[in-house]
Amino acid sequence: MKVKQTPISQAVFIALLGIGGAATAQQAPAPADAQQLETVVVTGIRASQEKSLSVKRNADTHVDVISAEDIGKMPDKNVADSLARIPGVTILNSPSGGSGGFDERDRVGLRGTNPSLTQTLLDGHAVANGDWFVLDQTGAGVGRSVSFSLLPSELVSRVEVHKNAQASDTEGGTAGAVNIITRKPLDFAKSLTFEAGLGMVYADLPKKSDPQLSALLAWKNDAKTFGILVQAFDEKRHLRRDGVETIALDSQPHAYQAIGAAESAVTAQVPGLTGVLYPNLMGSAYFTQDRERKGGVVSAQIKPTNDVDVTLTAFSSTMDANNYNRNYMLAVPWALQATGANAPTLKSYTVNPASNILTSADLTYATPTKVGVYDLISRKASAATNFANLEGSWRVNDKLKLAGKAGTSTGTGKTLSQDVFEGDVYGTAAGWKQNGIGQAPSFYMNVVANPNAKANADEPYSLDWIFGDQNVVVKDKDTWAQVDAEYSIDSGMLRSLQFGLRSSQHKRYTDGPIIGQGPNWGTWPEALKTADYTQSYPSNFGSGLGQGFPTNIMFPTAETLAAYDATHANRPLSRRQPTHEYSVKETTTAAYAQGNLEGSGWSGNVGLRLVHTKTSTLVWVPTSDTTLPGYAASAFAAVGPAWTDPSGYYQTFHDRSYTDALPSASIRIDVTKDVVARLALSRTVTRPDYTALSAAQLLNGYHDATGQTVGTGTTGNPDLDPIRSTNFDANVEWYFAPRAFVSVGAFHMNLNSYIIDGTKRATLTTDLITPGPNGQPGQQGKPGNAMITAPFDLTTQINKAASVTGLEFAFETPVAGNFGVSANYTLADGHDESGHVLRGSVKNSANLGGFFENDQFSARLNYGYSSDNYLGRDRGTDYYQVGGGVLSASLGYKLNDHFAVSLDAQNLNDPILKYYGDNKSEPRAVYRNGRQFYLTARVKY
Repeated sequence: MKVKQTPISQAVFIALLGIGGAATAQQAPAPADAQQLETVVVTGIRASQEKSLSVKRNADTHVDVISAEDIGKMPDKNVADSLARIPGVTILNSPSGGSGGFDERDRVGLRGTNPSLTQTLLDGHAVANGDWFVLDQTGAGVGRSVSFSLLPSELVSRVEVHKNAQASDTEGGTAGAVNIITRKPLDFAKSLTFEAGLGMVYADLPKKSDPQLSALLAWKNDAKTFGILVQAFDEKRHLRRDGVETIALDSQPHAYQAIGAAESAVTAQVPGLTGVLYPNLMGSAYFTQDRERKGGVVSAQIKPTNDVDVTLTAFSSTMDANNYNRNYMLAVPWALQATGANAPTLKSYTVNPASNILTSADLTYATPTKVGVYDLISRKASAATNFANLEGSWRVNDKLKLAGKAGTSTGTGKTLSQDVFEGDVYGTAAGWKQNGIGQAPSFYMNVVANPNAKANADEPYSLDWIFGDQNVVVKDKDTWAQVDAEYSIDSGMLRSLQFGLRSSQHKRYTDGPIIGQGPNWGTWPEALKTADYTQSYPSNFGSGLGQGFPTNIMFPTAETLAAYDATHANRPLSRRQPTHEYSVKETTTAAYAQGNLEGSGWSGNVGLRLVHTKTSTLVWVPTSDTTLPGYAASAFAAVGPAWTDPSGYYQTFHDRSYTDALPSASIRIDVTKDVVARLALSRTVTRPDYTALSAAQLLNGYHDATGQTVGTGTTGNPDLDPIRSTNFDANVEWYFAPRAFVSVGAFHMNLNSYIIDGTKRATLTTDLITPGPNGQPGQQGKPGNAMITAPFDLTTQINKAASVTGLEFAFETPVAGNFGVSANYTLADGHDESGHVLRGSVKNSANLGGFFENDQFSARLNYGYSSDNYLGRDRGTDYYQVGGGVLSASLGYKLNDHFAVSLDAQNLNDPILKYYGDNKSEPRAVYRNGRQFYLTARVKY
């Protein structure tokens, strides 16, 4: 084991040793208003601004804070919406590119880094996470970040954003940390407090209204030594997302692929098309979801004296997120690769010479040919998070204060079942036309009767496959214990010395075997009947996305789909997918020492944190050794006890450990009575995503029939180093008037082991492919498939050096008494050593807001803009979200001291989310989620 030391850590260590001598050498009196502040508390829009900014200016570290004015009354409806207005904060609408964008902001990143590099804490401790979307539950590169969709704003007292690290802070945030503070029973002014919110949310795209309920009861005794708080929430809402996507067939997993030997019928007509890229699948995707988030908090606090304070808090939040996705797709590879009597005739085409992409084509067929595929997927999904935390503090005497906390948190993401039908679409003509990244592509299929329907059966679409993992349960569990001490010295420039120990264990794993679903061969290939298709896409489907794509599409209900799979899928399920399972256990111990310094017109701190990390990662290994105890005979083996098999998989564990020295130093200087300057330097460590470490393999395809000789897929990388970064932060704030300030700042992060998406070649054993009819690839798990050993190019995570450099600007001022305006701008330029932009990096982001408030009425309006955001790899290409803005508004009316009403509007400008691939010549998706309006009546006693 080797401790990584840097010149910074050595300098900090020497400084700590010399503090005592320096303190006796300088005996400067401390100013009366100087104090060590860990947070900045903002309690209102207008009346508290002057006090809040005065507190903020005295903080040693760079901190931004947003506080709730009342239960459920954050500056925005969602906590992440509020954080989006802070300089340097980036918000994502989904955990990963593969899940697309939704209407609720879900993840938080800081200063041009992806959300996994932001430490998210609840009351200063870790919170386990759960995701509802199946690809986010098991996919590589997801898991370290926290979903804010499970954390309703009703619970929040305040949210702190720390933009530089101290030795006393829990490690884990490259660019900083977000700390969500809940309420405590003894914080309330009255002995008995009751607050409740009764409201509804209206979503204009699904045209649905749903209830939103919350309530709080807090009691404390007259002596103010004991209190109990109970809080509950139950919030329902409907989601609808209209989209047009360019994705990929599993066996040909690149969203854009080159014309080659497989498209010989086309190149025979136009030889010059060889090597030209074309889009893979283009589909009209109609997604709906019913969400219900419910849970609550119970907190008990005892404070027998002014020197002792103990609080026990338990929190739970669950979200039912059943969803139904329908995607009616033109399968361009099938349309171009058909041969013989089904071969296409290329009537017209267009190639963009700059991008070498076949941007349009019109094809005809002499006989009905398979040109499309219709996916119907209904998922029973949910997510949850909870924690229990015991914390306390004890002022032993005038010099020594002790504090500690211990607890556990569990997050769960579940996809218990996927009801699936994948049908082939036959036609005599097909074609498409790309319309750039601003609009959906146009595409069509001249659909004819299904030539493969069973005798006397009315089956509009031929059954292609029934897929979908079942029994996906991902657990995320964290336990912690820490003790902290602060010893007041108040001698010279040394105000106090802090030191402490912390231990934690985190485990993320699939709980139980993941089961691979396939067809019931006894009834294969019976398909859904015409009479089963009883519903249709909405009449306004795709409005605002463009034109020329299919919209008049019928589909079965989710119940009909479930009944079909109950007979025609392989149920009861009996096949295990070991390579979709994973487990990562991470154990950490840390110790720190921090000196808090103060002099005439300045304050700061210097410290060192030592952290040891040990990881153990499950790795599934294919083997032909009959002496090893296999857990499965193949990737689709029967579920049961372990056995030995020459084509089996067995479990191994990859263990490693490392130690980091994390020095930090910061200083705050009162340049004048109105100008404050801060400077900070720190070393940080952020561990890799749990699913980035795990070695679960998801193989997309391998076949020789169409000329592909190397398979593709994704996998984890248990040998990843953590992201180690040296950070610099400087800012200057000018408080030029009451409740007014302007600030400018600069930051730089030198990430010497950043984690990026990369590719590695591996030789794997799998039962993946047997060539299918007409030269098409076969599919995984079909009867007769043999185990093969073949090369695969696996998308995974690798370490590379990177850096982020940026500037921040913020401005706030009252106008004409009751009005106020605010604005901020952030520039973050982040690239790895090869020049590629960093995942989660937004180069330009800005916010402009205004408000009005008097004793009864308040109104707020905010517009947030961000430039293009790189989301990572998806379907074999880079995946970017096009820059855009979101408009939100809030109106509030206070009837009296006990009753108030509010109206909050989210996505008021009805934004269209747009995505592209490796470059802007490769459109990937456009989505529309509509607007959401929250009307709430509040009562308070």
